[in-house]
Amino acid sequence: MAEPDFYLSEEQRELQRALREFVGKEIAPIAAACDAEERYPLEIFSKLGGLGYLGLRFPEDVGGSGGTCLDYAILCEELAFGSAGIALGIYVHMALACAALEAFGTETMKETWLPPALRGEKIGAWAFAEAGAGSDAGSIATRAVADGDDFVLNGSKLFITNGPIADFLIVVASTEPEQRLKGLSLFLVERDRPGFKVAGSLSKLGVRASEMAELVFEDCRVPRENLIGRENRGFLDSLRTLTLGRIASAAFATGVARAAFEATLDYAGKRKQFGQPIGSFQAVRFGIADMAVQIEASRLLCHRAAIAADQGLPHGREANMAKLFATEACTKIVERALHFHGAAGFMSESPIQRFYRDCKVFELGEGSSELQRDMIAREIGL
Repeated sequence: MAEPDFYLSEEQRELQRALREFVGKEIAPIAAACDAEERYPLEIFSKLGGLGYLGLRFPEDVGGSGGTCLDYAILCEELAFGSAGIALGIYVHMALACAALEAFGTETMKETWLPPALRGEKIGAWAFAEAGAGSDAGSIATRAVADGDDFVLNGSKLFITNGPIADFLIVVASTEPEQRLKGLSLFLVERDRPGFKVAGSLSKLGVRASEMAELVFEDCRVPRENLIGRENRGFLDSLRTLTLGRIASAAFATGVARAAFEATLDYAGKRKQFGQPIGSFQAVRFGIADMAVQIEASRLLCHRAAIAADQGLPHGREANMAKLFATEACTKIVERALHFHGAAGFMSESPIQRFYRDCKVFELGEGSSELQRDMIAREIGL
């Protein structure tokens, strides 16, 4: 299916071509095995870093490659086309952990961590979610108490992508509990810091190539210079950088939907029933046509939000709309893809069943569909 690339520069079209070649060579062949084994292929970090892809959107003076939000959206779609789980690990590393360091970290933090992270030599994680805190960030219970030149962290984090493999974490902790959301701070915590441990890896329905863990902090002493941004305001400050996450989520969903669409289009031309390819039957033809329309709309909404961000324009509503539409469209597309594949799509060796397990997470992460609708309603004046 041809992309509506009339607004892409020649450099962006070349980026897209190069990424498709990389994904076809390095990710697609291992995607099924990594999913089955619940194993992240760590070499992908260094391979992407060596080609400069991990540095997209980051300034050259911190080891980045430059580029735009639109470049990043292209990266996310292509990686997710190959493996949503592998794409998720890269996203958490780039758009959450490294982005927080670049935006709010001290010069020492940036010099120490960003160059190796953007080369893929160090892996980052975003330690935010807890058993009682997801969309309600003000309920975070992990505490950071000032003690001389240090902060002492106590608490636990749950559902942390890259947790088992991260070299450093950006930890959201409460420094003023009575202030709830306005009392949250960010800290850089190194993997080998005493008092920090990975309590155990978590098994998931989908995106199984990404590794997830529960993290525990027991009197974990962190030096004050590891505070990222303003005390009591670090998390609130970081929210303005998290809009990129909704753009990325829309791009991921578009990539998975495109993979399901292309597999279905191929299958519909080869699978015969009643003496003819099933793609000749109107019900199948119309269903695949709807897939194509939804994918194009998803990509355009995603890219519109990215272009607005690149131009310095307000783009919160655009990002919310892109995330809402693309993720829900992806779920519908993958369900139809599985339906049209019949029993063949239900078998473990089929990539369709992997897409089916992967797609739902996009409606949950980066703010649920209900949260997106609530934010959109407020943005349009309700």
